[in-house]
Amino acid sequence: MTTLDTDTLRRLPKAVLHDHLDGGLRPATVVELAREAGHTLPADDPDALAAWFRAAANSGDLVRYIATFEHTLAVLQTRAGLLRAAEEYVLDLAADGVVYAEVRYAPELMLQGGLTLPEVVETVQEGLAAGMAKAAAAGTPVRVGTLLCGMRMFDRVREAADLAVAFRDAGVVGFDIAGAEDGFPPADHLAAFTHLRGENMPFTIHAGEAYGLPSIHQAIQVCGAQRIGHGVRITDDIPDLAAGKLGRLAGWVRDRRIALEMCPTSNLQTGAAASIAEHPITALKDLGFRVTLNTDNRLVSGTTMTREMSLLVEQAGWTAEDLRTVTVNALKSAFVPFDEREALIEDVVLPGYAAVLARSPRA
Repeated sequence: MTTLDTDTLRRLPKAVLHDHLDGGLRPATVVELAREAGHTLPADDPDALAAWFRAAANSGDLVRYIATFEHTLAVLQTRAGLLRAAEEYVLDLAADGVVYAEVRYAPELMLQGGLTLPEVVETVQEGLAAGMAKAAAAGTPVRVGTLLCGMRMFDRVREAADLAVAFRDAGVVGFDIAGAEDGFPPADHLAAFTHLRGENMPFTIHAGEAYGLPSIHQAIQVCGAQRIGHGVRITDDIPDLAAGKLGRLAGWVRDRRIALEMCPTSNLQTGAAASIAEHPITALKDLGFRVTLNTDNRLVSGTTMTREMSLLVEQAGWTAEDLRTVTVNALKSAFVPFDEREALIEDVVLPGYAAVLARSPRA
């Protein structure tokens, strides 16, 4: 049996669909940019700041988890800050073995420095392109697409949807709504999703994390989401996970191959799951759902894709085959054209797994 140590896991090709730009900055970058912006942080040392983010996020409450973004957003209000964050985002993923990623952020939260919505998107795309060029030159190419987010508790969701459509040929591959789920149902923004469907623009919706089955049902059956962000509460429609008897909504999600963008460490922090060993991702994978593995917010959760894989291997008994399955799942449900997805699976992921595992030490 292959020993899946950290080095082996890091070298495996990875795909991540659910990762927030403003939740994944380098601690040192936050410290430097905050100093330039005159923003006061809870800690001025990068290591101490990283520890503060992890501690603040470990509250078991989604609202408190989201509140940590006050400090990352404070440094993403200028062209220089956005360029740096976007470029470093790509380089950090490339160093972690990621070959495909979708980065999401809400442009409306980055306007305090005087940038317009289009200028925010243009700047982030410029930074991402610079990062992809450097990663390719270093021999670790990574394809990064962008998801623009609307904030479900505010009134600019349709505006963000229009922005996604406007930049669909400039690197934006899809749309999402984010923010506190409880009290802000996705159907409140039905007009935006109807518009996106009319424009053939794919979208995912945060649902089934802090709120239960009604949010998942609305996201899929009312709004038409092609994927679900988190979706851990789909287990509420599977009374006996061991027996695998599915309710009608759970059956619909599985049978229609609607991807669940699952984020184990983040779900523990927000109280959506009790432990890695008990996280629904394992049972749902075994029941044939199209589960994908994601980081959500690498700084806030103190994680990487390698760490998420390691936790599942160590605490939930995952094998290399399990990790390959969720990686292929992610690419099958990525918001880029079919030929790009197929090429990444057949030419990068499957050969990459075979090569890494063939030269790994054996237990």
